[in-house]
Amino acid sequence: MEVLRVILTIVFVLDCIALSVVVLLQEGKNAGLGALSGASDTYWSKNKGRSREGIMIKVTVVLGALFIILGLILNLKVF
Repeated sequence: MEVLRVILTIVFVLDCIALSVVVLLQEGKNAGLGALSGASDTYWSKNKGRSREGIMIKVTVVLGALFIILGLILNLKVF
């Protein structure tokens, strides 16, 4: 069981590093007052899921979920 704990710890550390890098690479969400009037509804904002920004958001969600799951597993007293 100790080998599994070491492997999970290594994956956890790599996930932490990857999550930090992905969060730092994302742009800020400064929509300004244009978001109130609907000026932010452009072609690019509607197809955000296919853009680089949309992919970064999806990767952040997956890495964040993996971070929480691995953190909970590593804190169990089973290992």
